[in-house]
Amino acid sequence: MAVAGGFVHGADGLGPAFRGRVIGPGDDDYDRARRVNNAAVDGRPALVVQPLDATDVALAIAHAQQSNLPLVVRAGGHSMAGHGTGDGTLVVDLSAMRGIDVDAAGRTAWADAGILAGEYTSATLPHGLVTPFGDTGSVGVAGITLGGGVGWLVRKHGMTIDSLLAVEIVTADGRSRIASPGEDPDLFWAVRGAGANFGVVTRMQFRLHPLGDVLAGDIILPATREVLRGMIPALLAAPDELTAMPTIMQAPPDPAIPDAFRGRVVVYLSFVWCGGREGGGRALAPLRDLGAPISETAEWQPYANLFKPPDRDHVQPDGVSSRALFIETLDDVTIDVIQHRLAAPSAPEALVQLRVLGGAMARVPNDAAAFGWRDRSAIMWLITPYEDLERAAEHEAWTAAFRAELPTGDGATYLNFMGAEPAGAVRAAYPVDTFNRLRQLKRRYDPDNVFRANHNIPPG
Repeated sequence: MAVAGGFVHGADGLGPAFRGRVIGPGDDDYDRARRVNNAAVDGRPALVVQPLDATDVALAIAHAQQSNLPLVVRAGGHSMAGHGTGDGTLVVDLSAMRGIDVDAAGRTAWADAGILAGEYTSATLPHGLVTPFGDTGSVGVAGITLGGGVGWLVRKHGMTIDSLLAVEIVTADGRSRIASPGEDPDLFWAVRGAGANFGVVTRMQFRLHPLGDVLAGDIILPATREVLRGMIPALLAAPDELTAMPTIMQAPPDPAIPDAFRGRVVVYLSFVWCGGREGGGRALAPLRDLGAPISETAEWQPYANLFKPPDRDHVQPDGVSSRALFIETLDDVTIDVIQHRLAAPSAPEALVQLRVLGGAMARVPNDAAAFGWRDRSAIMWLITPYEDLERAAEHEAWTAAFRAELPTGDGATYLNFMGAEPAGAVRAAYPVDTFNRLRQLKRRYDPDNVFRANHNIPPG
């Protein structure tokens, strides 16, 4: 058991009231406990603690400050920048906190901060109810929520934060608070888009929405200039029940793609229709009309199929580099950069994904929460996954150069898709007035910047 600054780094150091697990470098499961989803980030924490409730979390926060250990908070571990670990840190790993209490009659649910989107959805969907998250079941509910949350139901039911009713949060002073529209409303405003900066969210209350089977699939199109130009307008004009995430990439070894298209850049126009069965075909027709489809799959299926609970023991072996920006359209300059870059990527699976917005999300005022880009048409996400971790710096440089070649507009970006970027880059995740308000609230709730292992907002 290591000692630093007179404080014990172990279970005794947190005190007898701490009920969770404490894992140090000498423990058998330390290597598993320190890893995050981005394998290129190989942090070696001084201590990983796995609390069971808000009381445990408060003890961990106090221990980190008393021991002068930088504090790291991890829910699902999917931070693109790998913020869920770090050398010489105390990691508060929330993975043991995964309870959920569903009030089907009231259409609400309280969920612990360590639950994953697939686990949450598996618990609510038997009641015919869901909360909008992202597009995969392995992402932590707390992480996606505190950054905003854009997924398959964003046009029908809005962002994840639009279904958030309250949070239980432990702030830097060790106090457990409830933040909601009626209780600590400034803090509730801040956590909906900048939550990692203000404390450790330990529980969340969500609104639940009725949902039956969905029509989901892919329309694969050639990545011609005409197809790329037409995608965003067609999807913005679609009914709210249709959300699509076009992915532009080199054609993979997919049986659905004829040999003539192998190695060429194509568009996987992935979609979810959550309306009536009679309307799905009509809603998809404009997407098929964008170009000559290479292939199409569409199947009515339970929404839970899109959010299968992951194997928690499996840690992704790949690295990833990420950048994002908001765009209004794919103009010719942007299309030229995309086609040039994806013709010779640094890693074969590099891709550009579009999250086309509008619908219910856009009907919420920009200043209703810390997330402030409601009026934007789409997010462009540059993702470079790779297996050759020894080339991590090269892939990061390629992705950053890709972003630098694109028209910048006002530079606005989406927090949840930001990668390992300079500290000042976080300003672009918020409108100016929002960022200034967040700095003042940071000064109120975390004046010493205890919660800084994130895309950090410094105290005003």
